[in-house]
Amino acid sequence: MSVDERIARVTFGEDGLVAAIVQQWDTREVLMMAWMDAEALRRTLTEGRVTYWSRSRQEYWRKGDTSGHAQYVRGARLDCDGDAILLEVDQIGAACHTGTRTCFDADDLAPVVADEASG
Repeated sequence: MSVDERIARVTFGEDGLVAAIVQQWDTREVLMMAWMDAEALRRTLTEGRVTYWSRSRQEYWRKGDTSGHAQYVRGARLDCDGDAILLEVDQIGAACHTGTRTCFDADDLAPVVADEASG
């Protein structure tokens, strides 16, 4: 299947974007979420480095070009609805723009933890 055929399977939103969830390939740690359009996805699938679309700057950005905290592609999967992408990467340095390893280390929302046995 060609790159164009793979990209055609993605359901992009009205804004032309799709959510990309980024995970460290070996530890399965969830690192961040960002947005991609078809061109960012094409670059990611063909170059081996992750490219995103910045909604605030309205431009492409390749993770690590300015920070040195690069993401090297190890895998990419489409979810069952075709409207989200899981990127498996080898993260070099911090994934979050705040300088932390993951963007998901901020506020713990302290949910009630369900017990499967209690239904």
